Amino acid sequence: MNIIWLGHGSFRIEIGDQILLIDPWFNGNPMLTEDQHETAIDGATHILVTHGHFDHTADIVGISQKTGAPVSAVYELGKLLFAQGAIEGHAFGRGGTISIGDVTATLVPASHSSSIGADDTMRYAGQECGFILRGEGKTIYVSGDTDIHADMDWIGDYHRPDIGILSAGGYFTMDMAGAAYAARKYFHFDTVIPCHYKTFPLLEQSAEVLRNGLPGVKVIEPEVMQPITL
Repeated sequence: MNIIWLGHGSFRIEIGDQILLIDPWFNGNPMLTEDQHETAIDGATHILVTHGHFDHTADIVGISQKTGAPVSAVYELGKLLFAQGAIEGHAFGRGGTISIGDVTATLVPASHSSSIGADDTMRYAGQECGFILRGEGKTIYVSGDTDIHADMDWIGDYHRPDIGILSAGGYFTMDMAGAAYAARKYFHFDTVIPCHYKTFPLLEQSAEVLRNGLPGVKVIEPEVMQPITL
């Protein structure tokens, strides 16, 4: 399995027989250079979207059409993206699980907000979500943009993820200290990968607080386009 950070909250996850793009945001993403875009999407088989904000959805339709990769998201957001031209995957609900080749993806709650630009206005884009991904004998929790929330208790207990990809930049989401607290209290991760940080000056620039807050857990600060092999 390779987990590849594309900057901000965007990931390429090569798992099982799939190449999944999570919230791929390219145009306007200062961490991913234009000459990296083609490599980032090469061979993509499916696109998963956590919520509707521009830094998670602005490029979804174009990437879907270019790669032929279907898009799956919570019901309302999925329908909005399909109407805009994204290839249809699944528009499903929290608690729902879909099979994507050798991988399964389950929608779980997050604590944030979700809207998308459509028809020159902002439209409600369904509930904000995270994903539980299972493949290659591993379980990954992709938190999506979120604060600490009580549903993490049952997510950790029921799904038992061993890898956590956690938003941790602060301002829009929980910060490094909050992510460390959530990981300690609700989960038993072997590996934690922070995201949604470094992108802009108002976000946290280092994961040192997260690392110091999780003794015994492998905290990996990702580098853009550098595979983390697990």
